[in-house]
Amino acid sequence: MDVKKIREKFAELYGGAGAVYTSPGRVNLIGEHTDYNGGFVLPGAIDKAMYCEIKPNGTGRVRAYALDLGESAEFGLEEADKPAQQWTCYIFGVCREMAKRGKPVQGFDTVFAGDVPLGAGMSSSAALESCFGFALNDIYGLGFERFEIALIGQATEHNYVGVMCGIMDQFASCLGKEEHLMRLDCRSLEFEYVPFNPEGYRLVLLNTMVTHNLAGGEYNQRRASCEQVVAAIAMRHPQVRLLRDANLHMLEEVRAEVDATDYMRAEFVIEEIQRLLDACTAMERDDYETVGRLMYETHAGLSKKYAVSCPELDFLNDVARESGVTGSRVMGGGFGGCTINLVRDELHDAFVARATAAYKAKFGIDAKVYDVVIRDGARKLA
Repeated sequence: MDVKKIREKFAELYGGAGAVYTSPGRVNLIGEHTDYNGGFVLPGAIDKAMYCEIKPNGTGRVRAYALDLGESAEFGLEEADKPAQQWTCYIFGVCREMAKRGKPVQGFDTVFAGDVPLGAGMSSSAALESCFGFALNDIYGLGFERFEIALIGQATEHNYVGVMCGIMDQFASCLGKEEHLMRLDCRSLEFEYVPFNPEGYRLVLLNTMVTHNLAGGEYNQRRASCEQVVAAIAMRHPQVRLLRDANLHMLEEVRAEVDATDYMRAEFVIEEIQRLLDACTAMERDDYETVGRLMYETHAGLSKKYAVSCPELDFLNDVARESGVTGSRVMGGGFGGCTINLVRDELHDAFVARATAAYKAKFGIDAKVYDVVIRDGARKLA
């Protein structure tokens, strides 16, 4: 991202210069549909981010310019001042959530832009919230810890954007650490850094450029499946409140009492929670071949047991396996979006060329390719 363009626009619009901040998008290496089951996720901040230049303006109003959109907005900071444009709601919401926590901010001028691809599952919205959360916390000395800034971003999504998201995206954007992934316990919200420095490998995302509209209702059905199985298991084991608390033996005990589809979905989640823990153990000993094998197992489970893949994702996963790629799986909720691939350096160019050509021939769609590197989370640049 060329921050110079942000600075030039800021000087043009407002005169002078402000401070510059950034906060990244994220990937999730393994651990899908585990969050609402109380399990673990394994995200990492990436080298694609949102950037803002910002400066207090001595008023009670915000003047903002979205460089990528070429749009400007001005709004106040009281609840009744909620602006109409959707992109402004992310900034406004962060300000309001800080005020609700007893730390109101004053008016400011800002220009922002980013290079987190939209619609690719790298959480551009969380990066935007985290960028402004970190910037305002720093400029006004509000004293929020990074985790609280992540919670402020999540609350912004819930209360001002209307998206009932989990905490993973904002958490990764705020607390990311170069050459590390973060094992976040979605039940306790405790986390630890896991070394991720795969020398000789690259992380590559292939975007199918498709989104299947059945995702919303299908997602809710899968949550319901998990909850129904938990209810059955809890009749025998009252301590089980989430699938995280169950094991495959407990699941087998209720096989005859639950729907076969519900059983299969619960089986995937229990297995996926263990796969994530096994992947962390493998990374600690630099065993990325095992990590890759587990990624393929995750994709198979998401496709066959959890049924959240689609023909386009399965095709790219098959091409990865046929090309000798170490690991590949659908990343995110499914029904479209990206595959995340762990690729040996020497295979990278040939794999990308083969996958994009084969995908175009099969579906008539140009897949987008994103090489990503694990970087630090929110920070001040200048």
